[in-house]
Amino acid sequence: MVAEGFGLKGPRGWAFRGVAVHAPPGSLVTIEGPSGSGRTCLLLALTGRMRAAEGRAEVGGLALPRKMAAVRRLSALGPVPGVSDLDPALTVAEHLRERALLQRRFDGSPLALLRPRAERAAASRARVDAALKRAGLDLEALPKAERTSVRDLERLEALRLSIALALIGEPHLLAVDDTDLKLSGTDRSEAWSLLRSVAGGGTTVLAVCSEAPGGTTVIRTTGTAADETGTTAASRPAAGAATAGTATTGTRPQTQTEIRDRD
Repeated sequence: MVAEGFGLKGPRGWAFRGVAVHAPPGSLVTIEGPSGSGRTCLLLALTGRMRAAEGRAEVGGLALPRKMAAVRRLSALGPVPGVSDLDPALTVAEHLRERALLQRRFDGSPLALLRPRAERAAASRARVDAALKRAGLDLEALPKAERTSVRDLERLEALRLSIALALIGEPHLLAVDDTDLKLSGTDRSEAWSLLRSVAGGGTTVLAVCSEAPGGTTVIRTTGTAADETGTTAASRPAAGAATAGTATTGTRPQTQTEIRDRD
């Protein structure tokens, strides 16, 4: 994932501006900042779901915004409020079956439809099982196993389910919004361990949070911002290190860009 001078402008002004990041595949990239600072807009823009107004970005070698549709195909959304919410009335099993069906219908090879139904079903089940394992979701540990309604899941369990659903499509990029929202200290640590594990498997993870943990590539949205010229401060990263910059929003000139890999 690469971005330089990346910005998105909406009806009320700049959602973010001057974003710079360079992260190799399998990185855990965090977007840190307060609510309303453009965090979710940046996440959606980097996954090809919102069109940037300036700058450049590449995901998997695909340029944004020119290749937005292609970027959407290789990326997947975990929980993003108002975009990919879980249905509280459905059970865990119903969510998994629906996602597996959509995966077969829209993302599978046309030649796969010629395979025997039992073989296709077995392949789909194996993909679901692999996604559940990567997300660390043990269905038997839920109150009613796979028949548990989403409304009865704990916050961390719901996060794991959303991530499992996204991983069924075996994406190159996984995006997660509000990663640390309403999580206890212990659950927050488990959530970050989960995302590090997913990234360790080769999937780049882009996670919005209020406070980034150590060992991640941090993009910080400040809620204050570049002026209409788009001028932002720059910093020089250490040699060989992944880099990230401060996104800017609003109308006040930005005075400092933070580029760091937290240790």
